[in-house]
Amino acid sequence: MAKKSPLEILLCAPRGFCAGVDRAIQIVELALEKYGAPVYVRHEIVHNKYVVDGLKKKGAIFVEELDEIPETDAPVIFSAHGVAKSVPKEAKHRNMFFLDATCPLVSKVHVEAQRHHETDFEIILIGHAGHPEVVGTMGQLPDGAISLIETVDDVARFVPKGDKKLAFVTQTTLSVDDTAAIVEALRARFPDISAPHKEDICYATTNRQEAVKVVAPLVDAVIVVGAPNSSNSMRLVEVAERAGCPKSLLVQRASEINWGDFSGIKSLGITAGASAPEELVDEIIEAFGERYDISVSAKVTATENIAFNVPRELRTA
Repeated sequence: MAKKSPLEILLCAPRGFCAGVDRAIQIVELALEKYGAPVYVRHEIVHNKYVVDGLKKKGAIFVEELDEIPETDAPVIFSAHGVAKSVPKEAKHRNMFFLDATCPLVSKVHVEAQRHHETDFEIILIGHAGHPEVVGTMGQLPDGAISLIETVDDVARFVPKGDKKLAFVTQTTLSVDDTAAIVEALRARFPDISAPHKEDICYATTNRQEAVKVVAPLVDAVIVVGAPNSSNSMRLVEVAERAGCPKSLLVQRASEINWGDFSGIKSLGITAGASAPEELVDEIIEAFGERYDISVSAKVTATENIAFNVPRELRTA
């Protein structure tokens, strides 16, 4: 039997589930325990196929819109990404029993946008068009009340609607560095623009990106465990590339690894997006262990001990 080549695996820490994702998954699981199957979930609860498939097996039914749900007494859960105000309004109109799994840090952005609107600011949202979180945030206010900016070039093209004061909010899962460049461009054009009291990019997104920045220059390749529709996972790939590891790849799970991509490597960094469970990281380490003589260590750049409460209806007495 051929001798395995040595491979040093450096795990980014923190990685994987954040408090908002953990809470959202708990909400679905607790609702299934308390009310039984089925439980309806509007949009993927978090952007991870493995998580979604696991919940489907337990009795969760995923839909994109409420009109796909028949008349039912079963709980309806809104995903961690947040929803436009029209969604709970429609749920109330249909007498649905609904539970909101929106991440509290996304809800904070919704509140900020609402507050700016009420105090007559024109609002800019830095984010990615079409992402459910952006759709939900823009849907907090009347059409046209929020302008979306995706790039520094968009800042140059942006034309304020009138002489209102300006304020900006951001999607919570963006690249810290990209957002900083956009904010800098906004401030250069509009020195009096109002910023969030506390940065909108969530602690988990920031921590995972910082960990990758430390690990990427030390390794021959980086794997980000996550889904292609997960904004924070895609940003981790970009951050790893910019931090000095051109071979940075998104992998959903071990069965998808293209081993040709990793031929000749001696060191590998592994991280996971905020909606990717640790089992998938373990699965990938195991797959490398079958082909290489691996040594595994962790690079810890921050410690997280944040937890969010589940809705009152699901708390045990």
